[in-house]
Amino acid sequence: MSFIASYLKLNPADFASRIRKLDETLKECTLCPRQCRVDRTSGEVGFCSTGNKPFISSWGPHFGEERPLVGYYGSGTIFFGYCNLGCIYCQNWTISHLGEGQEMSYEELANIMLNLQRSGCHNINLVTPTHQMPMILHSIFLAKNLGLNLPIVYNCGGYESLELLKTLDGIIDIYMPDFKYSDPEMGLKYSKAKDYPQVARAAIKEMHRQVGVLKVDEWGIIRKGLLASRGLLIRHLVLPNNIAGTKEFVKFIADEISKDTYVNIMNQYRPCYKAHDYPELNRRITNKEYTEAIQAALDAGLTMLDGVTI
Repeated sequence: MSFIASYLKLNPADFASRIRKLDETLKECTLCPRQCRVDRTSGEVGFCSTGNKPFISSWGPHFGEERPLVGYYGSGTIFFGYCNLGCIYCQNWTISHLGEGQEMSYEELANIMLNLQRSGCHNINLVTPTHQMPMILHSIFLAKNLGLNLPIVYNCGGYESLELLKTLDGIIDIYMPDFKYSDPEMGLKYSKAKDYPQVARAAIKEMHRQVGVLKVDEWGIIRKGLLASRGLLIRHLVLPNNIAGTKEFVKFIADEISKDTYVNIMNQYRPCYKAHDYPELNRRITNKEYTEAIQAALDAGLTMLDGVTI
């Protein structure tokens, strides 16, 4: 049976009801765990510095994402401005901290999605969407009525409200969260989120409940390097000096999610933004640190590691 995006199967009245629910949330914003409770509909802004209109930095086919998303023609990425985390080493800091980008209408964002589909992209990849989901849902609703049929990828930092995620059940096809830290003190020091580990664990459990492990067709499309249509992918950036707590992370995935979870253990850390002010972060990771991270995942029994043949 051919793939049908989740949001196309959702009753339109239900979809519209969810949009209204998130719109109401903006009046006393609780979209993310920070619970800023500002009225974003009247010009107030909280931690994320974002109002109530789509705020977009850039968009286009992206070939640097995980293999199951890229396929032949790229992942249709849309980079949203600002962020609900405060990572001092963010590699996209001009977007997340400085807010490079522009405000758009729902219609303009819907047209971006449709243009990415027309260009051959295999999915719509929402990068840092958490704090803008009410506006994004408006645009998905408009775009689907004009022919959008690609899977939606929720590409986030892992710092998610369970209430928001439950509202997205049946709309999002692929969840791709980060898992940044296992230690609350690291979350506080480097991302201004002491509750990050507990929040991210709960969010990943909810994502997995909704979409399960990454789906492959009968031909084993992940192994062939083709496309994924539904499921969970998790990114974990290895940081110097075990700041990310990789062993604890892979144990959590193996014990509480699934050993078949698709995990990308990433080695591309480089000091950016304010990382130079922190000696423990002011270097790239070593080959030994990365090898130990991969070995920890293998020892935990994880079977779907991006770029690793098991």
